[in-house]
Amino acid sequence: LQSLNLDAALPELILAIGAMALLMLGVATSRERGELILWLAVLLLVVAGVFVASGSGTTMLFGDSFIVDPFARMLKLLTLVGAAVALLMSVDYWRGAGGMKFEFPVLLLFAATGMLMMISANDLIALYVGLELQSLSLYVVAAFDRRSARSSEAGIKYFVLGAISAGMLL
Repeated sequence: LQSLNLDAALPELILAIGAMALLMLGVATSRERGELILWLAVLLLVVAGVFVASGSGTTMLFGDSFIVDPFARMLKLLTLVGAAVALLMSVDYWRGAGGMKFEFPVLLLFAATGMLMMISANDLIALYVGLELQSLSLYVVAAFDRRSARSSEAGIKYFVLGAISAGMLL
């Protein structure tokens, strides 16, 4: 039996497991903890970035459907920086909107995980799994403000368009 070395997939695992842990933390604690969860999400992105940057060479996993090479590492770092910047830019908005909702940083972590999976995809099934993880998270982000009719409309339009394109891709 071949030993499974998951070092190359460690950033994705860190983000996925960390996002699930932050989701449980958000549910178990009070609503005022949203900003704490945002800062923990940024910390998770930084930790994943450190693991991405510490890799070297080209590694293939999962029957060659997952590849990590120097180009993929660069794109992953850009994605992680972009997600962290998006979270940091949202702090002022959420303070003005009456408080951070803990679901927002968790959804962005899942979307970033999907993006990292797409970057390392070496076959269409791996690409599709990453695309769906990213898309489903961003559907909810698009419709996040339930009080706004425009937000709900955007979420529904994005979902319909995404469902049609996912069906065509399959």
